[in-house]
Amino acid sequence: MKAMPSFSIPFKLFFFLFFASSHAFSSKTIPSREAEALLKWKASLPSDTQNLLSSLWGGSNHCNWTGITCNNAGSVTKMILGEYELKLRGTLHNLNFFSFPNLIWLQLRNNSLYGSIPSNIGNLSNLNFLDLSYNNFSGNIPLEIGLLKSLSTLSLRYNSISGSIPREILNLTKLHQLDLAHNNIFGSIPSDIGRLSSLSVLFLYQNHLTGTIPISIGDLQNLSQIILVENRLNGSIPKEIGMIRTLWVLDLSNNYLTGTIPTCIGNLSNMKWLYLWGNNLSGSIPNEIGMLKSLFAFQLADNNLTGVIPHSIGNLTDLDNLVFHFNGLSGPIPTSMGNLNKLSVLKVFGNSLSGLVPQTLNNLTHLQSLQLSDNHLNGSLPENVCLGGLLTHFTASNNRLIGLIPSSLRNCTSLYRVRLEGNHLTGNISEAFGIYPNLNFISLSNNNLFGELSPNWGQCHNLTNLQISNNNISGKIPFELGHATQLQELDLSSNHLNGEIPKELGKLKTMSRLFLSGNQFSGKIPSEIGLLSKLEQLDLASNNLSGPIPDDLGNCFKLFNLNLSKNNLEASIPSSISYINALQSLDLSQNSLIGDDFV
Repeated sequence: MKAMPSFSIPFKLFFFLFFASSHAFSSKTIPSREAEALLKWKASLPSDTQNLLSSLWGGSNHCNWTGITCNNAGSVTKMILGEYELKLRGTLHNLNFFSFPNLIWLQLRNNSLYGSIPSNIGNLSNLNFLDLSYNNFSGNIPLEIGLLKSLSTLSLRYNSISGSIPREILNLTKLHQLDLAHNNIFGSIPSDIGRLSSLSVLFLYQNHLTGTIPISIGDLQNLSQIILVENRLNGSIPKEIGMIRTLWVLDLSNNYLTGTIPTCIGNLSNMKWLYLWGNNLSGSIPNEIGMLKSLFAFQLADNNLTGVIPHSIGNLTDLDNLVFHFNGLSGPIPTSMGNLNKLSVLKVFGNSLSGLVPQTLNNLTHLQSLQLSDNHLNGSLPENVCLGGLLTHFTASNNRLIGLIPSSLRNCTSLYRVRLEGNHLTGNISEAFGIYPNLNFISLSNNNLFGELSPNWGQCHNLTNLQISNNNISGKIPFELGHATQLQELDLSSNHLNGEIPKELGKLKTMSRLFLSGNQFSGKIPSEIGLLSKLEQLDLASNNLSGPIPDDLGNCFKLFNLNLSKNNLEASIPSSISYINALQSLDLSQNSLIGDDFV
């Protein structure tokens, strides 16, 4: 019997050729499938975005399209459409992620994309970088995000994403940066977040997170930045945070944290920014804080902290701003603060600090803001508080301070806001102050200042509030004050001023509050006051004013408080006053007026 010919070798050859050709065909089709997927996605977007992308995605080779990067085989590796201010609109629902097997970088930040993040994003198995921040995405974070095992950066900040943090994120063990900030995410931080052992940046701020900060956070030994500000976290600061020696930013502000500041925070020798303000922390500031020699900013405001400011604070010689206001701190301001010669901001107002203001503060020549108000401080203010010429905010109101206004203030042209009211300061006001081109607000009320008002106040062209009530100032109001055209409040009440009220005050068109009561002004009320159309409160009581009430006052239609009592005003009450509909309080008593039935 004749043997049948063998087809085994030709068949194997045919199979190999078929496999090779089909594999080559498949490889060649990846770029074409990618281009087709991009065009299909473009076609699903609103017409304005379609037109924009059509102008950027011209030609047949998608590797040359704006924002698209390919490898040598022509397959897309990067899609970066967030760096051109394109403001693309639309959803990702029709972008077939399965068509991009080699994509490692997806950056769509700073657009106007909306809708949910599609679950098929989990098909991007090689993805290393995912940034969808600054868009309008909503819905939950898809569970499939946990399939992106190569991911090192995940940024979804500044969207409208809701739901909880999926536990599947904990599968991303190569993740270096997790940024879910400024969304509507609720629930708790996963208790075993310590599994993300490669994590260096954890940004969960401005969400609705509740529960405690998990102790497993201490396992994240590569963390450099933790920002959890503006959530609803409670419980204490876990002492395990003191184990993260690489940490240089820790911001737990504006939560509901309780308990004390753990002493082990002194272990964080690389710490530069430490923000714990706006919580319910209690106890004292640990002395160990003085070990943080690299600290640049230290903010503990709005807590329930008590005890003294530790002397060791003087060790923090790199400190730029120190913010302790609105606590229950007591004792003196430590003299060691004079060592902080890089300090630009010192805020300790709203505490129970006592003792002398240390003269070592004269060493702080970089100060821009010194705020000591609402304490029990005594003694005099540092003479050279503006020696560096940088001071903008200087407040020491409502203390028990004595002595002169610091001489360095006279030429401190950087001043923007000054509040020294409610003390026992003395000195000649005409000599203590100069011309301030940037000054917006100054209050010197309730002190023992004397002398006359300088015409220089009229050259403070940005001044909105000038308050010097209840002092011992004498002389006349300089007519030059009419050049301070931004003035909204002028309070010179309860002094020893005399002469006539200058008609130039009628030039102060933004004036809403004019308080001149309790002086010795004479003459007539200038009719130019009626030009102050924004005036809401006018108090000229307890002076020696005479003559009629000017009919022009009726033009001050916003006036709700008018007090002209205890003067020598005469003649009839002008009927125009009855047409001031805003008027709530009117006192014309103890004058020589007639016709009080004008209403």
